[in-house]
Amino acid sequence: MIPGFSNRRRFSDLSEQEILALAISSEEDDGQIYRGYAEKLRADFPASAAVFDGMAEEEDGHRKRLIDLHVARFGKVIPLIRREHVAGFYARRPVWLTENLGLEKIRGEAAGMEQEAHAFYMRAASHTTDAATRKLLGDLAAAEAAHKTLAGELEAEHLGADARSEEDRTAHRQFVLTWVQPGLAGLMDGSVSTLAPIFAVAFATMDNHTTLLVGLAAAIGAGISMGFTEAASDDGQLSGRGSPIKRGIAAGVMTTLGGLGHALPYLLSDFWTATILAIAIVFVELWAIVWIQNRYMQTPFLRATFQVVLGGALVLGAGMLIGAG
Repeated sequence: MIPGFSNRRRFSDLSEQEILALAISSEEDDGQIYRGYAEKLRADFPASAAVFDGMAEEEDGHRKRLIDLHVARFGKVIPLIRREHVAGFYARRPVWLTENLGLEKIRGEAAGMEQEAHAFYMRAASHTTDAATRKLLGDLAAAEAAHKTLAGELEAEHLGADARSEEDRTAHRQFVLTWVQPGLAGLMDGSVSTLAPIFAVAFATMDNHTTLLVGLAAAIGAGISMGFTEAASDDGQLSGRGSPIKRGIAAGVMTTLGGLGHALPYLLSDFWTATILAIAIVFVELWAIVWIQNRYMQTPFLRATFQVVLGGALVLGAGMLIGAG
């Protein structure tokens, strides 16, 4: 045992039976993780789900070979030892966290899992003296190293060029619906709707501190309102727009940032310096919105420019005129 960590063992202190037991539980966990990936992806990415089903079956085969060896050497009773019982042993991401992973991130997680499993079997083989055990662990290390080839074979079988292209389009669409669309709506709301009150107060008072307070209140209030409105408007089950929490965060954060952009310059002491900087930031925000609309929403550039830049300029001018009057 390690002092201060009495519930954890050093890997070097494990017996050969315990190493086999650890390998068995690890293969079982990995198979379950792959099945979790497959279930998450099955509805939108059936071809990728089939790839992970195949990888889960491969892990089941590894586990069976390990169990057969354990029964032959030590009997049917397998010690309960898992990754979390061994100090410094690699940990897997909890399956429930896959809800927050996109398709490419899941593929990356799977590749990392295979690399870690290969390193484990190499280390385990070096700690065993029994020839049959050493051979099996070495074979499994080679198998884990070859899983990149296996994944490629499974992708060739289940994930042809057309299927992968379709899944990539679906993943992009999901990203746009969950993050870009609500974030863009928030940025537009925060950047445009706060212009009139902030610049009206600025030109009415000529006081930077008052303008800053109004800008902070407007930006933060609008962000909270927009975030809750987006999260409560649609649970995403029927529309396919994804998690309402993610959409609410995207909308709320971008709304707040949009308002803060032209409020924070009033931290400066000189009114005209702060105002000129704030106006410059406004136009950067508006052109950023135009770019996002054109890039992700396929809005024609001239139409986006007319809607956003001209509209924002009118709101800005209205705020200045109201404040100056």
